[in-house]
Amino acid sequence: MMANQLSNLLAVWYPNRDSCDWVLGTVYKTEGPCYRKAGAMMLFNSFGQQFGMLSGGCLESDIQVYARRVMQTGKPVTLCYDGSDEDDLSFQLGIGCGGTVYIMLTPVHADNGYQCLDQLRETLIKRESGQYIQPIPGGATSSARAEYVAKAVSSDRKPQAWIQNKTGTDYLITPVTPDPHLLVVGGGIDARPVVSMAKQLGWTVSVWDPRPANARKEFFMDADLLLRDPVESLPEFVTQQRVDAAVMMSHSISLDAAALAQLNTVSLTFMALLGPVHRKQQVMERAGLAECDLRQPLSGPAGLDIGGELPESIALSILSECHSVLYKAKTIPASGVVRRELAA
Repeated sequence: MMANQLSNLLAVWYPNRDSCDWVLGTVYKTEGPCYRKAGAMMLFNSFGQQFGMLSGGCLESDIQVYARRVMQTGKPVTLCYDGSDEDDLSFQLGIGCGGTVYIMLTPVHADNGYQCLDQLRETLIKRESGQYIQPIPGGATSSARAEYVAKAVSSDRKPQAWIQNKTGTDYLITPVTPDPHLLVVGGGIDARPVVSMAKQLGWTVSVWDPRPANARKEFFMDADLLLRDPVESLPEFVTQQRVDAAVMMSHSISLDAAALAQLNTVSLTFMALLGPVHRKQQVMERAGLAECDLRQPLSGPAGLDIGGELPESIALSILSECHSVLYKAKTIPASGVVRRELAA
């Protein structure tokens, strides 16, 4: 199973970019409630494979039909699916959001510079940001190519794409930011589901543990990096690799304290510590830190209270909190309804 992050899609496309025909599908506008928003991308190839999603899974098969036509003609097209119209195909396909989604399909090959997807991939590998600029097909834009401009964009991990008109042509401008990078301090058994789930989300994950019996490669096959360097190397690693979040779960007060002391010297968006409140106090005392000394809040106990006890549930709890902080989301039910137990 492959994550739907853009970097994962491009990682599959790049080594196969010339072995078959490719089409890039992009949501360029939505109206009303829609599963994916403007800027969402998906790749189709002539082998019938699909990578990514442009809806909740109800439209992709139909979009594939049009993608094949684009491969045959070499010309981009636009599609519109209106989930509120009973006469519209999207309604018949079972689109449940009730909104309207506008999609453009663009051929991707060497002759059109791969629509700059190779540049976009390279930028994401370097963990840099920028703007992906796509002409919306129609009239004079039928032969226009996409552009990529490397530039600093908002740190918001839910950037909004927008349409901008330039000299009579509409362009979709999509801010692009690298995937979150999570550092897990401690390579014990309960760290395994944290790493596995984070990788399923498409994140970059590194594990640090200097103990020979921990963080072994056979148990952390999904991890991008396994680190055994001295704890003093962590600040430089965080800075160079642009780490966003760190979770300390080594089950050793001394190791967690040493890591906390080093990580507190650099900027992180999220920092958490496994264990009860009294353990957090012990770790901070060992690290020689008070709450007022912390550069960013330290979540402890780590994770949201979802009632879990097993390692997988705890991992889900930790990553849910981390995700909500990184994406600046409020931790309330998606329905907005707070459930209460009824008296018997």
